[in-house]
Amino acid sequence: MSEDNKTGRKGIAAVSEMKRLMADHFLALDKAKKNGSPKVAWCTSVGPAELLHAMGFLVYYPENHGALLGATRMATDFIPLANSVGYSPDICSYLTADVGSYLKGETPLTRSYGLESVPMADVLVYNTNQCRDVQDWFAFYAREWNVPLVGIHTHRNIQAVEDYHVTDLVAQMKDMIPVLEKVSGNRFDMERLRETVRLSKECTLLWREVLECGATVPAPLTFFDATVHMAPAVVLRGLPQAVEYYKLLLEELKERIASKVAAVDNERHRIYWDGMPIWGKLRDLSRQFMSLNTNVVASTYCNSWIFDAFDPEQPFESMARAYTELFIVRDESYKEAYMDEWIRSFSVDGVIFHDARTCPNNSNSRYGMPQRMARRLNIPTLVINGDLNDLRCYSEEQTRTNIEAFIEQLDETNGKGLS
Repeated sequence: MSEDNKTGRKGIAAVSEMKRLMADHFLALDKAKKNGSPKVAWCTSVGPAELLHAMGFLVYYPENHGALLGATRMATDFIPLANSVGYSPDICSYLTADVGSYLKGETPLTRSYGLESVPMADVLVYNTNQCRDVQDWFAFYAREWNVPLVGIHTHRNIQAVEDYHVTDLVAQMKDMIPVLEKVSGNRFDMERLRETVRLSKECTLLWREVLECGATVPAPLTFFDATVHMAPAVVLRGLPQAVEYYKLLLEELKERIASKVAAVDNERHRIYWDGMPIWGKLRDLSRQFMSLNTNVVASTYCNSWIFDAFDPEQPFESMARAYTELFIVRDESYKEAYMDEWIRSFSVDGVIFHDARTCPNNSNSRYGMPQRMARRLNIPTLVINGDLNDLRCYSEEQTRTNIEAFIEQLDETNGKGLS
C-alpha cells in the first residue's frame, strides 16, 4: 500500500531507498550473529555510536525496535509481560515493550525482515543523556546474556554545556575502550574514529537541511514524514549510507519546494509538535491533520539527531559536547529559547505538547511551559495525554475532539476558516 493511501500524505519517493537501507541494516546484524563476526554492540540512540563503529562493531539500537513495537501496535500486548516480572507500568514503555517482546519470543522484525529475534548483544553501551531507564533496560539483557555493560552518565538539567561537562564525559568514553577492545578483538584506531565522526557530522548537517525544508510555506514534508525518514540518522549515523541517503532525500525535497508541491493540500495552519510521537497512532493523527488542512511542520523529537558540535579534529571532545547539547538534557530556560526560535522560523501558529505517560523526561508540559509559551509568544497551545507505546494511556475520542477544537481556535485567531 502506498504512503498516500495509508495517510493521505503525498508519498516521498526516497522512502523506497530508506526501506532498502533498513533491511540491509537488520539483515547484516542477523548474519553477524549467525557467523559470530563482526561483534554486535547495542547502543542507546543518542549514545557513542561513532566509537563503536570505529572499533569494528555492528551497532543495534533497541529504541528503534521499541518504536517498531509501538508503530505495529504490538507493544500494548507485550508490556504486561514485563510488568509481570517486576518492571513498573509507569517506566519507559520502550523498555517494557522490548523486554516483553523478548520474554514472548516475538518481534516485528520477523514479519518485516524474516529475523527470528533481535540480535543478541556482545556488549551493551548506554548514555543516560535521555534518562536513567536506558541503563536499567540494558542491565536486563546484561544479566540475561552475561555480557559486558558499560555506559556514560551525563549531566542533566543544564543551561549551558561547560568544559568540565565535556572533560568528564571524555574520560568516561575513554574508560570504555579497554572493554570494547577485548570484546571486539580490535585495537582502538584514532583515525577510524575521526572518519566516523566526519561521516556523522555530514549526516547530521544534511538531516538539519531536510528538517529545515519544513520552514518553506507551504511545507514539502510533515512531522509524520520526518519520523519515518529520521531512521538512517538514528541507526546508520557514522556510516556513508546515511550521508548518501540524505543527499537523495534533500534533492527530492528541493524539487518539491521549487515546484511548490505541498505535503498538505491547501495548508492553512502550521503546528509545532513537542514530545514523543504516539507511534501506534501516527497514521490516524496524520489523516486527521490532513483533513483539517493543517501541517505539523516541526518538532522537538526529530531534531534530536542534529549534532552541530561534531568535529573530526577533536572526536572525543566533540562527541561529548554533541551528546550533551541534546535538548532533553537542558534546563527549562534553554528549552523555551530553543523552541521559540524554531516556532518563529517555521511560521508556526500553534503548539501541541504530547504528555507521554511513561516518558516524563521527554514531556515538557508538566511544569507550566505551555502556559508560559502562550503568554510569551501569544500563540495557542494544546496538551495531549498519551504515551509513546502504551495505547492504554491514550483516548482516541478525547484526542480527536481536542485537536478539532484546537484547530477551530486557530481558525478564530488567524481568520483561516475552511472555505
